[in-house]
Amino acid sequence: MSRAPRDHPAAAGRGHQRRDRRKRLGHRRRVAWIIALLAVLGIAALLSAVAAQRRPGEGITASLATTVLGPQPTNVLLIGNNARNASSPLTPGQADLLFVVHIDPVKHQVAFISIPRNVMVAMPGWRDPVPKIKGAFFMGGPQLAMREVSRLVGMPVTRYVVADFSGFAQAINDVGGLTIDVRQRIYDPTHSHAIFNPGVQHLDGAQVLAYVRVRQNEASDSYRVNDFQRMSAAYGVLSALRQQALSHLSPSEVLKLLALWHQAVATNLSQATMAALALASLHASFVHVTVGTLADSMVLPPTSLPGVNAEGFIDGAYYDVLTPTQILSALSRYGSTDPSTGLPPLPAPSTVRVLVGGGASTAASALTVAGIHATLAPLPASTGATQVLYPAGDLPAAELVGRIIGQGNEQLKPADVATIELEPGT
Repeated sequence: MSRAPRDHPAAAGRGHQRRDRRKRLGHRRRVAWIIALLAVLGIAALLSAVAAQRRPGEGITASLATTVLGPQPTNVLLIGNNARNASSPLTPGQADLLFVVHIDPVKHQVAFISIPRNVMVAMPGWRDPVPKIKGAFFMGGPQLAMREVSRLVGMPVTRYVVADFSGFAQAINDVGGLTIDVRQRIYDPTHSHAIFNPGVQHLDGAQVLAYVRVRQNEASDSYRVNDFQRMSAAYGVLSALRQQALSHLSPSEVLKLLALWHQAVATNLSQATMAALALASLHASFVHVTVGTLADSMVLPPTSLPGVNAEGFIDGAYYDVLTPTQILSALSRYGSTDPSTGLPPLPAPSTVRVLVGGGASTAASALTVAGIHATLAPLPASTGATQVLYPAGDLPAAELVGRIIGQGNEQLKPADVATIELEPGT
């Protein structure tokens, strides 16, 4: 069948139809973030109303809440997919943001649990040379992401919401922008393109997106310079967006947008469930919990690591090395029982010996307090980040040392040494 020339009226009509479809799709993506956040964060209102035996004027019955989610805590995985030029939220990409939203109807509480995207996890059946939790979504979509996050946090995670970043900025604009308190100057012209002076200021969508992305601030060596600070900023922005969206959307508007939402955001929550959640007014308290700290971040070298993936070998990269004990301590109050990274356990501190160079008595003291045999030695200091040199096969012991000294971004390197050597940066 021949096609009409581009300047033919029929072709022009089809062009308008395509533009209209793109416009509608763009609108669906713009409202995706608003509705997703209303839905996920709005769960608190529905369940807290039940637990508080309904405050006057709420108009929400206990039977409705029980029908929607039941009386037990619920865990929803919120994924921010960073796929570029995504055709849908499920376009393969990395999970740039990972939150487990834990909703407890008895305590009237919602815990927003940030999962660092660079946490190293073992997935023996997968050929991933950089085995981080963020890669599970890329390799197996939300089902694999839920499975791996469930194992990591030791909590059942059976519900998910996935949104890509293509409509994030416009979603901010649709609610009139957000007021953000920038505590210090931000200057990152290369990566996030964020340039902000300190102070409370009203930002549009593009500015908020740039603000969220900052983790390499050239204007400071302590403010907005790592992933953990970025997670905290993201939570603050999501909370502000929730409040701003609720103040700009009437119940009838929410219901209209909800039909579009199911075409723009991927989820296994039904539309009926989301309607009940999105239309609820918020009454529960919200807390932000981060699994891990900057001290868990380190640069691992290319090395053999049996069982971590199909090859038993990892590429050198930044990783966050967490322990089950650490995760359990942070999340047991939310129902965590048996968290696991799938990695070999770190050794007992009493079995590790370290030579500490560069006159780093503070690092030696921290290691000694932790139970490691640390000895000051006439070793040179390194240029730049602290280096942890370790004998072949002693990577777990080197990881333990890196976590204890607690500076973040230590470089772990195999070397021809008899015992672990710590060379502090200058």
